[in-house]
Amino acid sequence: MRSNILFFFAVLIALGLAWKLRDVLEIVYVSALFAVVLMPVVQKIMQVKIRDWSPSRLIAIVALLVTVFAALTVFFILGLPPVIRDIQHFAADLPARIPVLVTKLKRLPMADKFGIDSLATRAETILSNFASYLFASFPLWMGRILDLITAFILCIYFMLEGEFAYYYFLSFFPTAERDRLSRTLIVAELRMSKWLIGQGSLMLILGVVSTIVFGFLHVRYFFLLGVLMGLFNIVPVAGGIITILLAAGVAALDSWSKLAGVLIFYAIYVQVENGFLTPRIMKTSVNLMALSVLIALMAGLALAGVVGALVAVPTAALVAVLMDEYLVQKGANPEAEAARDAS
Repeated sequence: MRSNILFFFAVLIALGLAWKLRDVLEIVYVSALFAVVLMPVVQKIMQVKIRDWSPSRLIAIVALLVTVFAALTVFFILGLPPVIRDIQHFAADLPARIPVLVTKLKRLPMADKFGIDSLATRAETILSNFASYLFASFPLWMGRILDLITAFILCIYFMLEGEFAYYYFLSFFPTAERDRLSRTLIVAELRMSKWLIGQGSLMLILGVVSTIVFGFLHVRYFFLLGVLMGLFNIVPVAGGIITILLAAGVAALDSWSKLAGVLIFYAIYVQVENGFLTPRIMKTSVNLMALSVLIALMAGLALAGVVGALVAVPTAALVAVLMDEYLVQKGANPEAEAARDAS
């Protein structure tokens, strides 16, 4: 009885500490998850042989980081100047084009019922308030940047020393259960590591297709909008809505036909992505149903915002593997497991 009471209070204290340190635990979890996702790439680099020499884990991680930074440098050198130029043109043209947009809106039926005349004033007020918000929230954004830097450093440490932490974690379980748990986690690691490939494929497809379509429609700043469409696609649902509203607003400054073309394109693409691309890409990568992916994204977004949405799908893959092993197949005997593994 005494031990049960102590265990009860120990659990309460642990839950209280976890709630108090939830932001730290979130960073640690995201870092560990991305380390799991990136480790297969590191292992592939470690398998490269130059005569009798193979790179160590540290050298493989450094090579991966150098490759990523080189790719970012190429993007900044080749892709960022047009984007910055488009942003500058957009910011310079916006005040002059708002009255044009107001004039077009006045031609719509019942436009006078919605206070269109004060739209320009409202837009200027919104822009001023947005600028004030950016200035006031600067410390918050700096904190987020520091969190990203911390997560990046932790991810490197997890890739370097994650194997020791993994075996230390297994040591808390009975010896008879360690092999089964280890096999299960290896399967989960394989699924989770493929998520990055699937998500990157979806981002690349949307970025390329939207850039081509916006350029064909002669939408202003089509390169900027295409880049944003691809990048923001990493944030499920919300990212696509934000960027398509921005693209629709830019198209509306020129003509209603361009606005209609942008909205029709996105409506068709959403159907293709949700009905064809996402189910097949995610099914191939993390082996999850489209419904499971959608529910995971909604739950992650509700629990931890954008960060939760980012890690929702690989987390769902981990949960699915654990549930399959310990709930669906919990009655499987060792002979059956061995036969299943052999097959």
